[in-house]
Amino acid sequence: MERALNDPAVGEVALVSSFGAESVVLLHMVSVIAPGTPVLFIDTQMLFAETLEYQQTLAEKLRLTDIRTIRAAESALNVDDPDGTLHQFDTDACCTLRKTVPLENALSGFDAWITGRKRYQGQTRAALDFFEVETETRMKINPLAHWGRDDLEEYIVQNRVPRHPLVGKGYPSIGCAPCTSPVKPGEDPRAGRWRNSAKTECGIHFINGKAVRVKSADQGIEHKEKVA
Repeated sequence: MERALNDPAVGEVALVSSFGAESVVLLHMVSVIAPGTPVLFIDTQMLFAETLEYQQTLAEKLRLTDIRTIRAAESALNVDDPDGTLHQFDTDACCTLRKTVPLENALSGFDAWITGRKRYQGQTRAALDFFEVETETRMKINPLAHWGRDDLEEYIVQNRVPRHPLVGKGYPSIGCAPCTSPVKPGEDPRAGRWRNSAKTECGIHFINGKAVRVKSADQGIEHKEKVA
């Protein structure tokens, strides 16, 4: 992480964060190493109120100075999801509209981006490594690829950083409110994401276990910058 943020050869780097259950680990690392690093936060406009409040809390506590809130363009929402029900019958299309396309547009000016993915999070991430060549001009950096749940817990405790308020209510993995449910003891931590469906990834990283690229589209993007 430190080399990626401080080595000029890497180029322009952004951290993409959902401000979810485990996001605070990378956010804290960035706040220590390079607090001016751009943090891209995708607001799908379907997030839990607790997530939006948590984002504000962490921005202030960690003194992150370049948090950029990314949203789908209003024109795209009006065309493809005018009544906000797309997630009820096509979750892939909803994720593409509200997450994948806006993020791809936001990342167009960066040479690399940092993700919080870990190998233990599922079969599609089992072979994850620290660095991935995403395109000819951009790479992904996965500092926590080899971390386990105990490593994350130890980091959070030792650094006394705030937890997402929904973690204590049975949400070990947190996405959009309509598609996230509590997880019972013994279930996989991501069992509450798109429950009772075959979907396991939002599309930012994988679809059906395969990495995909989404071209910047006419759907556009609303890009609101917020300096904490």
